Amino acid sequence: MARICEITGVGPMSGNNVSHANNKTKRKFLPNLQKKRVWLPDENRFITVKATAKALRTMDKKGLKAMIGL
Repeated sequence: MARICEITGVGPMSGNNVSHANNKTKRKFLPNLQKKRVWLPDENRFITVKATAKALRTMDKKGLKAMIGL
């Protein structure tokens, strides 16, 4: 299962764990993905969207159509 937001396309970032002794090891920063059922009034049905929490907050404000560019 890909860890990518279906709305914004945000995926994992890479970076370093830095210890107290300044040793650096690779790590991943994963996006805060959530599954959410969203009502589509045009099609009169629900769809399940896997999106970041930030995208869901923006979708509540602007609407799904504005987010996906319809």
